[in-house]
Amino acid sequence: MDLKVLAVGDVVGEPGLNRICKSLRKLKRDCGADFVIVNGENASNLGMTPQQGEEIMDAGADVITMGNHTFSRREIVSYMDDSPYVLRPANFPPQQPGRGWGIYETKAGDIAVIDLIGRCGMDYTPDNPFLLMDKILKEIDTKLIFVEIHAEATSEKLAMGYMLDGKVSAVWGTHTHVPTADTQILPKGTGYVTDLGMTGPAVSVLGIAPKLSIDKFRGELYARYQCAGGPTKLNAVLFTIDAASGKCKSVERVDIHD
Repeated sequence: MDLKVLAVGDVVGEPGLNRICKSLRKLKRDCGADFVIVNGENASNLGMTPQQGEEIMDAGADVITMGNHTFSRREIVSYMDDSPYVLRPANFPPQQPGRGWGIYETKAGDIAVIDLIGRCGMDYTPDNPFLLMDKILKEIDTKLIFVEIHAEATSEKLAMGYMLDGKVSAVWGTHTHVPTADTQILPKGTGYVTDLGMTGPAVSVLGIAPKLSIDKFRGELYARYQCAGGPTKLNAVLFTIDAASGKCKSVERVDIHD
């Protein structure tokens, strides 16, 4: 039996949320996905509200992952504790609300989803995700394991992929909002892509109105960042896994553009 898992890139602002609500359930059906994981940490531009989390789940997500903006909206704190389907990075301090990984039921049996955050070029230094993964894997007895690393550096994402090659079913990166062209199966059978991309404004700088980013890089006074308008896109990758072995059989982009 094969298991198809759809991983969807960072939802950015109201345009991204609208695109998820409009397209995710149909995409899930069209590509035959059995399980959907969506990064929602930018649904409010910075952070996600409980209401936005519910909208993403209602649209067809099975799990929502977060990242460096997890706690940008304070109202998310109790929601993180109450919902087992919303994950914050596992290498955040353990006293912080929420959970970093979970076990979920699928037609192929239990799967594990693990959320990590990188340390290179980030605003703070969380626990070492590479060392933490050694500990987490000892607590998991399913072969179907999916890992997201929310990180700035492509080298850090690639290193995580190779470290986990043969130990998990798939590894993907988020955070940089630019889809990468390196979908692949690593030598020992783990599916991999460096960055899923994003879900939100297509004509933008990482979801933001281009002029605002241009003004900032020119050193000029600039207004508070706002999402761009216009057409939207949804960047996603579909992983097909052999449920018996936990190995990846195929990795393919299933992007949607207006």
